[in-house]
Amino acid sequence: MNVDVLTTTQTAVKPLKIGNLVVDPPILQAPMAGYTNYAFRQIVRDYGGVGLQATEMVNASGFVWLDEHEAEHPDRLWGVRDEPRPLAVQIWDNDPEKMAKVGRRLVEDYQVSVVDINFGCPVKQVTERAHSGSYLLDYPDRMAAIITRLVEVCSPTPVTAKIRLGCTHETKNACRIARVVEESGAAALTVHGRVAADFFKGQADWERISEIKHHLRNIPLIGNGDLDSAEKVVHALRSYEVDGVMIARASLGRPWLFAQAAAALRGEVIPPDPTLEQQRQCLLRHYQLVVERFGEQKGTYLMRKFACCYAQAKFGARIFRTQMSHVETPADFYRIVEEYFPRDLPAVS
Repeated sequence: MNVDVLTTTQTAVKPLKIGNLVVDPPILQAPMAGYTNYAFRQIVRDYGGVGLQATEMVNASGFVWLDEHEAEHPDRLWGVRDEPRPLAVQIWDNDPEKMAKVGRRLVEDYQVSVVDINFGCPVKQVTERAHSGSYLLDYPDRMAAIITRLVEVCSPTPVTAKIRLGCTHETKNACRIARVVEESGAAALTVHGRVAADFFKGQADWERISEIKHHLRNIPLIGNGDLDSAEKVVHALRSYEVDGVMIARASLGRPWLFAQAAAALRGEVIPPDPTLEQQRQCLLRHYQLVVERFGEQKGTYLMRKFACCYAQAKFGARIFRTQMSHVETPADFYRIVEEYFPRDLPAVS
C-alpha cells in the first residue's frame, strides 16, 4: 500500500480509550525486553507521535525478591517515576499474588498509567523455565486468576493484556482467550498476529487479529505485528477491526516512525526520514543517555545492539555492524560512528 496523504473525506480515526485513559493518537509503543528502556522512550518522545509508551517487561518474582531484600529496583524501571505520562509498565509471571503485589507497587509508588500483562512472550526462558508469557495461553484459568487479582489491586488504574494468536498453529485460541481477558476485568487487549511457535517468522495475520473484535463486547482491541511504515499503520486502522495499533521492532532504529504514522492519521503529508547526519546525531544522543545511567563500560556494551538497529537497511550497514559488535570503549564507539555510520552523499553541483 502506498499512502502519502489521507483525504479529509475519510472517517477520522478515533482516540483509543483504555479505562479512563484516552490514548491519542491510538498508536502505542510496544514493550520490548532489552530495548524499550528510558533512553529509547526519551528518543521516541523527542520525535513525538506516540499515544502510549511502555517499559521493558518486568518479572514479578524478581521484583518481589528485590523488595524483600531492600535492593534497588530493576533497571527496567529506570526513569519511570519521573518521565511524562501516560506510561505503561508490562509485567510477567504465573503467580497471581506476586503479580498483584507488583501491580499494587506500580500503581501506588510509581503511579503508572497502565499495568500491562505479558501473555505473549515466546522466549524459552519465559515459557519453558518460568511457565509464563505465551505458555499461559493454554491455561486460561490461570490467566483469569492473574488478571482478576491485578484488576482488584490496581483499580482505578487500568489493567491490560497482550497475547498472541495461540501457542501453535494447531492451538490457535485467541478468540476464546479474548473473552477470558475481558470477563476477568481487563481494560484492553493487544494481539500480536503470530503464534508463539513462529516467534517473528512469516507475516502477522491481521485477518485473524480482526476476527477477535467480534468476541469482545466493550474493551478495545489493539493490533500488533509487521507495522514498519506510516502507510501500514494507516492501512491497519482503516482496513481491520482494531481500535489501536502497536509498533514494535520497526521503531528500534527508526524512533521517528511514530511521528510519521501520527501525521498520516491526521491527513498530513508523511514527514521524510531524518537525514543520515540527523540519524547519526540521534544515535549519539541515545548513547549519551545510556552512558549517563549505566556508566561508560556497561553503557557502551549495551549500545552495541541499538547502534546496529540504527544502521539497518542502510548502505554500508554490514561493515558498521561488524565494527560496532566489538566496541568496548567510548573512544571506539565515537570513532566507529564517525568512520562507518552511513552518511548523506554530497550534493552534486
